[in-house]
Amino acid sequence: MASNVAVLDCGSNSTRLLIASPEGATLVREMRITRLSAGVDASRNLRAEALARSYDALAHYREVMDEYDVERGLLVATSAVRDAANGAEFLARAAQITRVPTRLLSGEQEAAFSYAGATRGLAEGPRATLVLDIGGGSTELATRIDGVLYGYSMQLGCVRVTERALGSDVTTNDAVAAARAMIDEQLDAAFAAEPHFATLAGDVRLVGLAGTVSTLAQLDAGLRHYDRGVVHHRLLSRATVQRWRDRLGAIAPAQRLALPGMVAGREDVLVAGLYVLDAVMERFGVDELLTSEDDILDGVAVSLL
Repeated sequence: MASNVAVLDCGSNSTRLLIASPEGATLVREMRITRLSAGVDASRNLRAEALARSYDALAHYREVMDEYDVERGLLVATSAVRDAANGAEFLARAAQITRVPTRLLSGEQEAAFSYAGATRGLAEGPRATLVLDIGGGSTELATRIDGVLYGYSMQLGCVRVTERALGSDVTTNDAVAAARAMIDEQLDAAFAAEPHFATLAGDVRLVGLAGTVSTLAQLDAGLRHYDRGVVHHRLLSRATVQRWRDRLGAIAPAQRLALPGMVAGREDVLVAGLYVLDAVMERFGVDELLTSEDDILDGVAVSLL
């Protein structure tokens, strides 16, 4: 008899769990902000405090998995672990805690799983779909053209851009200029590496996922408590992205946290994520974003089922 399966995602800013039934129904979806990538961009090492936060989350998730009689699962790690010299040590300990295999995803694999998850419940339309996954340390772009998947992972993420360029407090003109230069450089590299992206400009359905997009949707809806039905497949205009980016950038993180919809642990890095989001919308010539709460977790789960 088939058993429930679990997917654990050790991302740069959050550690997440999805438990699915043998039929693919979602039984559990949990998230903790663990900021695994804190300081990795500068030191190339996962810090002890970040490791402790992540191990604690994984131990909790193993308890939840036991409650749901999970026998099969997979833990995937992404940008923070890819960049860290002690990434292999983290994966070994994570495997001991969770008792499931671990897999370090390449940027291209991350993009492919994100695309599979985000498009799982979407009907095909006349335009190609571009999936945008803004993480803490990296940002993935993925599209399917004539049945072939094209993906690219940029060294951009809300935590990385915050730490390297923008800062976490009220934004300044110099910091914004530095962040934009960093983002533009990575977008240039993406378009150079994947020429198919240029063919989509002005004629593509953009689907955004992960914490930056989800939190923006919650802020836009004024949600004090998460409601998947409101956030999932919500349409957001580029003007909305810019309005929230500028509003949040003008106030301190503590003030941002007081706003209905802000997720604790994202108040210091969300503005950087919104700069990435706006730049991608500009580069691809789109004025509207479709949010998705189905993401890399769902893509990996489908591969296990």
